[in-house]
Amino acid sequence: MFTALLIDKADAGPQVTLTSVADADLPEGNVRVDVSHSTLNYKDALAITGKSPIVRSYPMVPGIDLAGVVTESTHPEWSAGDGVVLNGWGVGESHWGGLAQRASVDGDWLVPLPAEFTARQAMAIGTAGYTAALCVEVLLRHGIGPDRGEILVTGATGGVGSIAIALLAEAGFTVAAATGKATEAGYLQDLGASTVVDRAELSDRGKPLQKERWAGAIDTVGSHTLANVCAQTRYGGAVAACGLAQGMDFPATVAPFILRGVTLLGIDSVQAALTRRLEAWARLARDLDPAALDSIATEISLAEAIAAADRLVAGTVRGRVVVDVNR
Repeated sequence: MFTALLIDKADAGPQVTLTSVADADLPEGNVRVDVSHSTLNYKDALAITGKSPIVRSYPMVPGIDLAGVVTESTHPEWSAGDGVVLNGWGVGESHWGGLAQRASVDGDWLVPLPAEFTARQAMAIGTAGYTAALCVEVLLRHGIGPDRGEILVTGATGGVGSIAIALLAEAGFTVAAATGKATEAGYLQDLGASTVVDRAELSDRGKPLQKERWAGAIDTVGSHTLANVCAQTRYGGAVAACGLAQGMDFPATVAPFILRGVTLLGIDSVQAALTRRLEAWARLARDLDPAALDSIATEISLAEAIAAADRLVAGTVRGRVVVDVNR
C-alpha cells in the first residue's frame, strides 16, 4: 500500500481525497518509481479544484511532475536505483501522476535526474523550470542573443517566469519582468531582472503596433498581454508563448508579423521530444544555481496540496510549490 492524492468523479464535481492505494491498482507501465517529490502546478491545481476539465479518466492521481528512484524496470534504459525525473506526457491527466508515493510509467517518458540537483531541487524546477529552459533554448536557436536587447518575461513571479528570469540573466540577457505584484520587485531583481514592468501596461486591449521595446519575450499569460507583447517587439524579434494565465484568446492582428518580421514561437512541454528535454535539463544543470531554488520554491506535504491548489488558482502563490509526498 502507498499514499496518494486521488481524484474521483462525483455528481457535485471532482472529489479529492488523501487515501491508501494498493500496488496492484497502479496503471500499466514498464518502470516503477518510488516517488520522492512532486510539484503543484497550475494545471494540477485546476484538476484538484475542478476549475477546468484537466482529468481525462477517473480515478486519477494528479501531478504532472515527479522525481524519484526506479525500483523495477523492464525498459532497456532504466535499472533499479536510477534517479529519474518525469515532466508532462499526460501524467496527472490521462495516466496516474506524481502526487503519490509510487508511480508506474512508460520509461520513454523519463529523463535522468541531473547530478547537480537533488530530487527536491529537480521538483523546485519541475515542468515550470523545464518549460522556461525550453523557451530560452528556442529564443537562442532563433538568433535572439544578449546583444539584441532587452527580453521581457510576463507572469514573472510564477514558476515559469521566475526560472526564466534566472536563466536569461545567467545567459547574459538584460531582463524586464512584468508582474502585478509590486511588492515582489526585490524578489525579481534578486533573480536577475533589471527592470520591473506593471502588468497593467500590457493586460488591456492595445494598438496593433506599438513602440518597439523588446528584442524578445517569454510570455506565460496569453490573451491581450501576448498581443501587446508582440505589438511591442522589435523588428526581427521573437516571442516564446507557453502559457494562458490571462486567457486562451489571442486578440491580435498580423501587423507585428508582416510589418516587423516578429516570430511567435509556441512552446509545448507535454509532448516535447527527448532531445529537447535533455537540452533543457542540461541548461538548467549548467546555468541555474541550486541555491536560488530556495527563494523560488516552497515545500508542502501531500496532505497540504488540496488547500494549496485553491491558493494557486487564486493567484496568491509566488514561485514554485514542491510536494514532499512522504510527509
